[in-house]
Amino acid sequence: MTEVADLVAQSSFWIAVVRMATPLLLGTLGVLLCERAGVLNLGIEGIMVAGALTGWLAVYHGASLPMGVLIAALVGGLCGLLHALLTVGLALSQHVAGLGITLLATSLSHYGYRIAFPKISTPPTITPMAALRQSWPSLAKLPGVGEVLAAQTPLTLMALGLVPALAWVLLRTPLGLAVRMVGENPSAVEGQGLNVAALRTGAIVAGSALMGVAGAFLTLSAFNAFFINMVNGRGWICVALVVFASWRPGKALLGALLFAAFDALQLRLQQAGGDVLGVALPYQVYLMLPYLLSILALIVMARRAAYPQALMKPYRAGER
Repeated sequence: MTEVADLVAQSSFWIAVVRMATPLLLGTLGVLLCERAGVLNLGIEGIMVAGALTGWLAVYHGASLPMGVLIAALVGGLCGLLHALLTVGLALSQHVAGLGITLLATSLSHYGYRIAFPKISTPPTITPMAALRQSWPSLAKLPGVGEVLAAQTPLTLMALGLVPALAWVLLRTPLGLAVRMVGENPSAVEGQGLNVAALRTGAIVAGSALMGVAGAFLTLSAFNAFFINMVNGRGWICVALVVFASWRPGKALLGALLFAAFDALQLRLQQAGGDVLGVALPYQVYLMLPYLLSILALIVMARRAAYPQALMKPYRAGER
């Protein structure tokens, strides 16, 4: 256990944790925003794949990295608009609509990639985002977290900044109050003369845009290419992390860091093998570790979670 503590104490470990937590944090904030407005968005897995491909493809064809992020956000927002049309406009099942969007967006992305590169066995690459230390060298001098933050990219800094920003909007502004109320009591919102459908649609589009950016992080920051199945279930983890976070942005950051820490730890345990634990274990045990520990944490937190009362409940104007 001393060796494990030494691994965790290394700055390289926490650099990896923050980097791995970034797409989870962006996706979790997106799901949280949708669910605060009363809509479950299971399209996140496909939206992340679509954002990863379109953002990377735009940069590959000459767009700047920030433009690639914006394009990924736009594609995510369009997927969210489709989800809103199905679940808010037509009041269809949110589960079915979300899974349908995941299948549609994933399939179209993989098909588009094969069409764009039909005869390439090795994925083409781009120049990804540089670490903050290159443009902001003084950041590394911050006590405690400076070295970790300086090794990240601007998207990570943006994701961390979104946590207090989204918390402030949801908890301290009239718009945030309206969004929270359509997830709790849409009839009361309509009674105040507000448009429930517009509020829910806006929240879904904005949340889905964040999901698209979460996918773009993988291809524009963490890696430099697009791979089939590179999202690898991160979208479903984000859905679970929202429950762990009790629909609060601050706890969403904690949950993303916790899962990323488990994941980073299992990678290092695999590399060290028996030299750390004193016994040789199958690598599948290490792969299982972050999910097992996350499930245990989710069980503990979910028992006290207060979910939005109108979550997954369709609403038609004039109903009481």
